[in-house]
Order: sequence, then C-alpha cells, then structure tokens
Amino acid sequence: MNDSPVLALAKDLISRQSVTPEDAGCQVVMIDRLKALGFDIEVMVFDDTTNFWARRGTEAPLFAFAGHTDVVPSGPLDQWHTPPFEPTIIDDHLHGRGAADMKGSLACMIVAVERFIALNPDHKGSIGFLITSDEEGPFINGTVKVIETLMARGENIDMCIVGEPSSTHFTGDIIKNGRRGSITGDIKIKGIQGHVAYPHLASNPIHQALPALSELVTTKWDDGNEYFPPTSFQIPNLHAGTGASNVIPGEFNVQFNMRFSTELNNDEIKRRVLSTLDSYGLDYDIDWTLNGDPFLTDHGALLEAVVEAVEEINHIKPQLLTTGGTSDGRFIARMDCQVIELGPVNATIHKVNECVNIADLEKLTDMYEKTIQKLLVK
Repeated sequence: MNDSPVLALAKDLISRQSVTPEDAGCQVVMIDRLKALGFDIEVMVFDDTTNFWARRGTEAPLFAFAGHTDVVPSGPLDQWHTPPFEPTIIDDHLHGRGAADMKGSLACMIVAVERFIALNPDHKGSIGFLITSDEEGPFINGTVKVIETLMARGENIDMCIVGEPSSTHFTGDIIKNGRRGSITGDIKIKGIQGHVAYPHLASNPIHQALPALSELVTTKWDDGNEYFPPTSFQIPNLHAGTGASNVIPGEFNVQFNMRFSTELNNDEIKRRVLSTLDSYGLDYDIDWTLNGDPFLTDHGALLEAVVEAVEEINHIKPQLLTTGGTSDGRFIARMDCQVIELGPVNATIHKVNECVNIADLEKLTDMYEKTIQKLLVK
C-alpha cells in the first residue's frame, strides 16, 4: 500500500540529516511544493542559516505557518532501534530524528495547504510560510532575522500557527497560546583572593553574595495569572575558586535564569535584581541576555478557529496552556500577531527513538486544513 501524501513527505524530510544549522535540502523540497501552488518564494540566508519566506496572495489577513527544518543531534546511535535518519515505521509510529520535532508538522502544513488551495483557489487573504534551520541552535540567524526583515518593509503577519509539538497525550489535547519570557543574567562578584588561614587579608565573594542570592531566590516576583505560573528565579550554574582548598577565590561567577509571565517585563526584572544586589553592597558586573519576551494570544479569530477545528476532529475541546520552554513564536509575536502552537505529542522529542503516531499526522493535517478554511474561505 502506498504511503499517504503526509507520510511520504514526512519520510522524505526525516531522511535528510539537517542538524542545526544544516537544512540538507529540506527547504528545497518544501519550496518546490509551494511554488506549484503559486507561492512567491524568498530565500533568506543569514550567515550559516538558510530560511525562506513564502507567500500566496497580497491581501489581508495574512495567515502563516511557521516551523523549522533543523533537528537536534541524534545522540548515541547504538541506543536507536533504527538509524535516526532512516524513517522507519514500528507499531504504527514513524520513527526518526525530527519525526515529532518538527518535520511531521511541516509535512502536515504543506499537505493541508495543498488540499485547501485545491478546493479554494481564490481564497481571501494570504497564506505564508516562515521556515528556518536555526530553531534548535543559537536562534540568532533564523526566524528573528526573517521577522526583522519583514517588519522593516511593513509586511506583518496577522495570524500564525507554529508547528511545535504542543500535545501531551494525543494530538490536539493541548494548544500553546503563549509562552513565558526568558532572561539570563551572568554575574561576576568581585572579592580579594587570599589564603584561607588569613581571611582578614582577603574578601570572600561567595560569602558576600550568598545572602543576596538567597533573597533573589525566595523573592515573590509576581502571582502569575490565568495563563501563566508565577515567575521563577533559578540558578543553574555557579563557579569559583582555583580547585585548591586553601585559597579564598577572588571572584564568584553566578548564572541565573528567570522564566517570567506577562505580569513582568525585562526592564522591571533588571531593576529589581540590581536593587537587591546593590542593597548588599556587592562589587559586581552583570551581563544580561534576553532570550525572549512573554507572549499571549487569549482571544481573536485564530484562537477561535483552531479551537473549533481541533474540537471537530477530536470531539474534545483542547486545553490552553503556556507551559514549557520558549519557541520561535516569541519573535513572531513582536508583530502584534496572534500566535498559537499546535503540533503532535511531545513525549519523545530530543530523545533517542523519537517517533510520532502516523494517525496523529493525518489528524493534524485535518486540523490545519479546517483552521485555514475557517479563516480564509470567502
């Protein structure tokens, strides 16, 4: 029996070893399919990253799919049931690196749009595809650069579905309608190095910093809200000392990360962190990295259409959540765009033996197609 269009395309994409930032020809496969549908294609290469922007139509509203062709490394090959870049079906699941994150979703997007245009060649509005090969890596030459390019020329996306694997138990049980912001701080607390037997001749930066760090960890930053949990201050990395037990270190390096809700912004976080550090009289330097602001889509035509489409397929209303890490949706949301994430089950992403249920890919394709119908049929 021949593979369905979705399964065949997913297999083709998985077979291409596109570890970040490599694309390995995945985008060419997608571009060829979109050109056949009348999309205008713009390839955007920034340093080591290949991206493309495709658009069909010139009118508003502009609905877009967004996703990435790059995948994380396969990990230990001897732990895989089958080679990670040889798509294999085992017990009704498609196995291979990227099956769930997110080449399966990309296949669903393409086939859903092919079906929609076949039935609605003169649809209203416009359809776009924003595809990158830099989502799993440093995310500096991918979606963010494409968004900056589009915004600079006044081309703004109105509604966007990101195909990240949002589901937990079955496809569509959860829709991510927002994400927390993420900010990282790297602090260098300065002291005076010396011999531990002569502490009066030294100044231990660890001892100085611990009370301030304790306060930052236990601070109540906010209460969260209906969609977001309270903001959290976490310390993942600490470093000090020479490795010798008789040396007081001259500096103490602390890295922290905060996942923050829409109740806060990065400027307020910086102000409060600096105020706490200063209140303890510390001598320090700090470098900030804003990984992304929080975003939320709690109303609008896109959310309504996606919820209805998923409910029609699953006969169960999906749950709206903002849990998990960040995604490229945070860059797209800068356009004041409605953004949601809808994709397959995320249980195996980034793991060995990554896989996706084949039936779920067919359902996801139907969900995508129904959503476009609700938004762009005249």
